[in-house]
Amino acid sequence: MDSALVAEHQGGYTPFEADITSHVTAGETFRLTVAVSNELTQSTIPPGSIAEDAAGRRTQTYMHDFYNYAGIHRSVVLYSTPAVHVEDVTVVTGFDGDGTTATVDYAVVVAGEGADIHPVRVRVLDAEGTQVGAAEGISGTVAIPDVVRWQPGRGYLYRLVVEVLAHDGGSGAGAAAGGPAVHDSYTQTFGVRTVEVRGTDFLINGEPFYFTGFGMHEDHGTIGKGHSGAHMVNDFSLLEWIGANSFRTSHYPYAEEVMDYADRHGIVVIDETPAVGLNADFAGFFGTGAKKTYGPEFVNGETAAAHRQVIEELIARDKNHPSVVVWSIANEPQSSEEGARAYFEPLAALARELDPTRPVGFVNVMFDGPDKDTITDLFDVIMLNRYYGWYVNTGDLAAAEAALEAELRAWEAKLGKPIIMTEYGADTLAGFHSLYEAPWSEEYQADLLQMYHRVFDRVDAMAGEHVWNFADFATSNGIMRVDGNKKGAFTRDRRPKAAAFALRRRWTQNKTASQA
Repeated sequence: MDSALVAEHQGGYTPFEADITSHVTAGETFRLTVAVSNELTQSTIPPGSIAEDAAGRRTQTYMHDFYNYAGIHRSVVLYSTPAVHVEDVTVVTGFDGDGTTATVDYAVVVAGEGADIHPVRVRVLDAEGTQVGAAEGISGTVAIPDVVRWQPGRGYLYRLVVEVLAHDGGSGAGAAAGGPAVHDSYTQTFGVRTVEVRGTDFLINGEPFYFTGFGMHEDHGTIGKGHSGAHMVNDFSLLEWIGANSFRTSHYPYAEEVMDYADRHGIVVIDETPAVGLNADFAGFFGTGAKKTYGPEFVNGETAAAHRQVIEELIARDKNHPSVVVWSIANEPQSSEEGARAYFEPLAALARELDPTRPVGFVNVMFDGPDKDTITDLFDVIMLNRYYGWYVNTGDLAAAEAALEAELRAWEAKLGKPIIMTEYGADTLAGFHSLYEAPWSEEYQADLLQMYHRVFDRVDAMAGEHVWNFADFATSNGIMRVDGNKKGAFTRDRRPKAAAFALRRRWTQNKTASQA
């Protein structure tokens, strides 16, 4: 059997497809082979490097603190479409008048020969399947009276049914009673909600929202990075138990099933690209050798092209998810070095051009505080990873508290934007207890988190807290990690540490209406 290459794609987290019509015959057997590589280079996102010794042994290194799994972790689906079919749908929602009527702006892309001569109609159905609005044309606006809003904790979804009709108006297979034939139909779920940054407030539906939850990883002891519906439901159940209202897809787009689940259950998401490890300052930590971040040997034009691609693909995939409220285009890049602003300014502009409806951010690294950072003013929110009391002020929570508050107030004064603490925490060995402030003990982890919370409650600009991490996870081999990263509130097999109960008390007892 002759073989033919039908598709290639760089990046392991966003979907791609290939038309194989010319390579298969109806009723006959064919073989589809998918080959994947987990090699990371300076032209991939995330980046890495591969060294080869005299014996030809190749070694992969990278500068991100989670395991670089191999294999197929997303669904592979074989499907068919009509010759003329719906290729893309974009939905943007808002409110009109007193807020009880929704506006649903839609845009449809129809593909196939002669696509432009086929009429398009759309119908909006509520959660019970009742039609509540309709329109004609590949773009337009549908009004929904007495709208039910998508809200944190209450994930009400509508359905936009897009139908491509026969261009001659004739009836036939799929025709409605007395109407034209339907060549193709696609249903897009959506929620009606708005997102806005106003001063130091983060607003959903015009109401202040405070993020509580975690940075997470798609990582389990039994399946690694592979997606499992049962594991997903268990993780979301733990989020509900602990009182979390949100999470960040650190540090890559999650499986589409996860995003759909968040939509249905009203879980708010900070959606992140795989751009992690763009920081030469981590060279000592990961043993990769010191180098300049922005330059020919590391983050260069090839890196930027790959970075643009992952931003474009993430927004194209997740633009219709009401759960997604922030695009995070990078985690902990070097933001004080010469070249950082020239690199990130066009990327921030690209994200806004692709989606003007959501705030855009990146996650700032601890080395680059408000006195050194050169790019955070380009973004809509301030997202910080801070480890006072762990990597600095280790074991000294009094000094850590003073340093943390001083920095947060400096950010507040400098930019006057919402601050989300996207990472804070301490490695903790489950079962290790101490009467003293002993790092790695369960007591120290809980005390450190409570210290951060005292500071957050004193700083008006704080708009959220995401503990690092939801659960312990695998990392690359090295002496800095013992059987992986242990900063989880839960163990890798999802058993709660003492910190989980402390977080549950805070997030359930202090929950406001905006944190439902």
